[in-house]
Amino acid sequence: MAEEKIKGIIRLMDKDIEGNTKLLKSLLMVYGVKFSMANAVCNYLNLDKGKKIGLFLPDELKTIEDLIKHPENKLPSWLFNRRKDPETGDDKHIASNDLKMRKEFDIKFMRKIKSYKGIRHSMGQPVRGQRTRAHFRKSGKSLGVTKKSVAGKKT
Repeated sequence: MAEEKIKGIIRLMDKDIEGNTKLLKSLLMVYGVKFSMANAVCNYLNLDKGKKIGLFLPDELKTIEDLIKHPENKLPSWLFNRRKDPETGDDKHIASNDLKMRKEFDIKFMRKIKSYKGIRHSMGQPVRGQRTRAHFRKSGKSLGVTKKSVAGKKT
């Protein structure tokens, strides 16, 4: 039998992936696809998780991309990363550059409506309730203890 040749680099959802990488690990390299989603995609399409991504045919890669982009009515909605979207109210799964752009728009919207999280984002402070007294000092915007200036020495 002739051994199949592994392709060097595969383009999957705007991400260049080395051909020797296994399928499950290569799906995890895509921004917005975590382990449970990658595992569900492999199980739904009956794909071998240990098979190298460079051995897949272009039409197989296209079916994988289509399932990641449009998993509605195929995979359970609790796997999606954007459930009950604020604009439409639908359950969606967004990946790659679309997710980065959507994240930026959400932060801009929070800043616009001046929510607590939006104000913290605009100040460059931690958003999720972390303390600022001991950490987050590298930016020079800490709110906690300030260093006392050294007074003139008495001799």
